[in-house]
Amino acid sequence: MTGTGNQLIHETSPYLLQHAHNPVDWHPWGEKALEKAKQENKPILVSIGYSACHWCHVMEKESFEDEKVAAFMNRHFINIKIDREERPDLDHIYMDAVQAMTGSGGWPLNVFLTPDTRPFYGGTYYPPQKAFNRPSWMDILQGVAQAFEEKRAEIDEQAENLTAHLRQSNAFGIQAPGQADYFQLEKLDEIFENIMKQADQEWGGFGRAPKFPQTFIIQFLLRYKYVNDLQRPDYSRKANIEKAALLSLDKMIQGGIYDQVGGGFARYSTDTEWLVPHFEKMLYDNALLISVLSEAYQLTHKELYRETISDTIGFIERELMHFQKGFYSALDADSEGVEGKFYVWNWEEVKAVLKEDSMLFSSYYGISEKGNWEGNNILHIPISEEEFTRTNNVDLTRLKTILQNGKQKLLAAREKRIRPGLDDKILLGWNALMNTALCKAYAATGHEPYRQLALDNMRFIVESFAGKQEGSFYHTWKNGQAKYPAFLDDYAYLVEALLHIQEISADPSWLSKARVITEYVISQFSEEDTGFFFYTGKDQKDIVIRKKEVYDGATPSGNAVMAYNLCQLSLLLDKPEWGNRGRDMVSSLGSAITKYPTSFGNWACLYQEIVAGTLEIVVLGKAPTPVHNELLARYIPHRVMMVSTAPGEWPLLSGKPLHTKTKLWLCKNYSCREPVDSVDELIALINSPEAAN
Repeated sequence: MTGTGNQLIHETSPYLLQHAHNPVDWHPWGEKALEKAKQENKPILVSIGYSACHWCHVMEKESFEDEKVAAFMNRHFINIKIDREERPDLDHIYMDAVQAMTGSGGWPLNVFLTPDTRPFYGGTYYPPQKAFNRPSWMDILQGVAQAFEEKRAEIDEQAENLTAHLRQSNAFGIQAPGQADYFQLEKLDEIFENIMKQADQEWGGFGRAPKFPQTFIIQFLLRYKYVNDLQRPDYSRKANIEKAALLSLDKMIQGGIYDQVGGGFARYSTDTEWLVPHFEKMLYDNALLISVLSEAYQLTHKELYRETISDTIGFIERELMHFQKGFYSALDADSEGVEGKFYVWNWEEVKAVLKEDSMLFSSYYGISEKGNWEGNNILHIPISEEEFTRTNNVDLTRLKTILQNGKQKLLAAREKRIRPGLDDKILLGWNALMNTALCKAYAATGHEPYRQLALDNMRFIVESFAGKQEGSFYHTWKNGQAKYPAFLDDYAYLVEALLHIQEISADPSWLSKARVITEYVISQFSEEDTGFFFYTGKDQKDIVIRKKEVYDGATPSGNAVMAYNLCQLSLLLDKPEWGNRGRDMVSSLGSAITKYPTSFGNWACLYQEIVAGTLEIVVLGKAPTPVHNELLARYIPHRVMMVSTAPGEWPLLSGKPLHTKTKLWLCKNYSCREPVDSVDELIALINSPEAAN
């Protein structure tokens, strides 16, 4: 039977639409395509990628646009295209399968399934002719088609064995006995030591190139310094802790991974020095970096961090914001088919735009006639501002003026170039991460537009993504249409954002919404035997297994964030069973967190908070805003906070009288010290020996 034509034209995903005119008879994942595979008894080819994926574009041009290749694919397979960001659940399952088969993974992910969706073979990018020690794509297609025809029993057996392996590898989380002493201050030292084994103490970051931001590890280190300042003031390695965290931030900000002209961070650096990025810009990376930069600014008051927060949010507002205050997903690495073309500069261009200021500007940003990447220049900062002013005998104020004016002129010139592709779908989870980032940026800087944008974005989220059942949401939104049931990450990040927005707005209605959503997640996603959460809800039927995700990768583990939410909500709502569940999730991971913290960074942060204890802070007064804002700016990472103009029924407010003057209470496990009148007095209480016990 011949194909039925490419079916992607009615999709909303930019990635799927990129393939809508291929000669391949692509289908979206859905009942129609899966039923067709069963009826025709054909293997399914699932090809997974995303809009900003460079090698996805390469394989499309080389193979999926080739008429002969497409004809073979249409004759022998049911071909399904998936946007990994629309259906991360399917991506997780089939990525695990390919990694189990080959030992590696990546995108594009090409995996072959039996007609009942069990994987039996797969890989990533395949060239059009045999190269790079890889067979050609046609070799793969012909081999799989022949095997399916001639060795069907073997393929079914392999598919069953692989699916059984995936189920078995997902069977973890049973609470281990004897964990009562699991949470110890000394284990934080072990986590720190294992992080430092991976730390690059010259260029920052953790591990070798390619280098990713690893914001959770930086966040852990900032908080580890805070805990040691409070509980072990004579700890000898405190300087190393701060240096390891801040060096990573400083080197990224000075490097090419950071867009020196327009703000915002690329996804990762291809080299040790953070110079050459993979130029795609993702919403989630920038959100997570804003969050950790906000903590770093609270801790250090270093102006560089405030400026970077401002410029990165400016980039997101300018290039990734929908007019209804939702945030788009990503910008492509390529423009005009060339990676990085939109972002790099040659010597003559800079001279023409900046004229008399070009020499000083070029010297500061490492711009040369030769270039530093493929004959062009990736702007970076080879030496610090202070060192540059000293060695070049230039006034700091004059330098800042030249740099700022130069960046504005280059940005204006860059806007005339052909832009990289925009992935304009709006994802619930990534928007929630950005919402948290805006809340933390407002807390750290007091810049009111950040708070207003967070509120506008949250209203957009709860109105546009809301599902039919109370507490339920959809995963993706575009052109007024929300679709696909939300996944665990979406819900976990949304509850986290609601907890932050409750703090900065002093509006407890957001806390009420967080409670409703958490109750929905518990009812729909729980694995009763372990206390962990599945990635997909119990009513989702189009997947071969329900996975549990615990590793912190480019984005935080939904289970880790949900465990943190449960611990926070247990105090805000007086639901100790939720806190117990969150702590049990941490302890059931056993020694994995301490041994492999770079894979469990978010879990390590929660482990640290459980060890340190969570402070309960209440601000109560008829006009609490000035005190509230001053308190938000202070670095107090392990705490919950409620701010109110009147006593109420919320547990933390219960029994606290309203005074003529705003009062601040410091409590632990609902046991409160005498209220104080100022933030400085509250900080003194926190720093007192009694608070550490």
